[in-house]
Amino acid sequence: MTALRPERETDASYGDQSYGASGALGDWQQGQGHGQGAYEAYEGSPEVSYQPPVDDETVALREASYRPPADDETVALRIPDPPPESGSGATAASAASSAASATGVTAGGRAARRKAAKRRGGGRHGGGARETAPSEQSDSGAPLSRVEARRQARLRKPSPAVVASRAIGEVFITTGVLMLLFVTYQLWWTNVRAHAQADKETSSLQDDWASGKRAPGAFEPGQGFAILHIPKLDVVVPIAEGVSNKRVLDKGMVGHYGEDPLKTAMPDAKTGNFGLAAHRNTHGEPFRYINRLAAGDPVVVETQDKYFVYKVASTLPVTPPSNTSVLNPIPKGSGFTAPGRYITLTTCTPEFTSKYRLIVWGKMVEERPRSKGKPDALVE
Repeated sequence: MTALRPERETDASYGDQSYGASGALGDWQQGQGHGQGAYEAYEGSPEVSYQPPVDDETVALREASYRPPADDETVALRIPDPPPESGSGATAASAASSAASATGVTAGGRAARRKAAKRRGGGRHGGGARETAPSEQSDSGAPLSRVEARRQARLRKPSPAVVASRAIGEVFITTGVLMLLFVTYQLWWTNVRAHAQADKETSSLQDDWASGKRAPGAFEPGQGFAILHIPKLDVVVPIAEGVSNKRVLDKGMVGHYGEDPLKTAMPDAKTGNFGLAAHRNTHGEPFRYINRLAAGDPVVVETQDKYFVYKVASTLPVTPPSNTSVLNPIPKGSGFTAPGRYITLTTCTPEFTSKYRLIVWGKMVEERPRSKGKPDALVE
């Protein structure tokens, strides 16, 4: 028959037997079915471990963190091995970032690499890394920005007031040092030098007198011709012609008023006033303590052939420098009323100033030839 008819559901051919649903079920229960055999065959195959899928990013990070094995020559300086791989993508990325930081490789794009290079101090064109100075770091230790660094540099720069105060202070210090040096020179060094010059002149005078080289008579300005003795003050100083500071007084000598309009008599004159001047302070200061002289104290003038002995008669503590009458043949204010043989000592007062003059007068009491020896005033 050629007409169509439905197929049988339970009939199948498996080998030489009919195989249906009931046959398959029976074979499964007995463990002899075709499906069970396939399972057994799968169980007997080699074991394969599970590998997660690897993307391109993970492969790149693995290659960046890879380091060749260290040989024996580099044992002392060895780069640590990379951490073991794991299935976590975040862990692998962290390991690669740590390796990149240790080697100086900067991950990210070109802009990120430029910023990292600037932070290391290399700049755009390299130049090597430099250590950030403590002044270029913030309190948290992070490098300062350029604007912040300039602001702090301006704060560290002293203000104009500070600079001005420092300059004024330096001027004061320098001025003080110079004044101290000047005072030291005036009060100490000038005395040392003047004493040396006066002593030299005294010795020269005595040697010339002993050898007869100097004869009595007129003397040139600045030339020594006598020696003044004030025993009470322990003063022994040469007397030179004139009262010039440079040529006479500053050399530690006593000057004779021997030039007009203040010309006075010489000691050997029959009448007259022998006027003398000297420094009270500095430059040997031979008249420093003549204010201590009292009436009756001896003052001796030694020349080449005679000693002239005076006794202090009176003192004028203060008078203006313009009072030249104290040098008159009969000194005004001295108490002398008649012509005689007088001596006048003049110096500045108060001490260390030249505002006024101190005057001491004396009257000659003895004229003694050198052949008779020293007068009693010098022997005592």
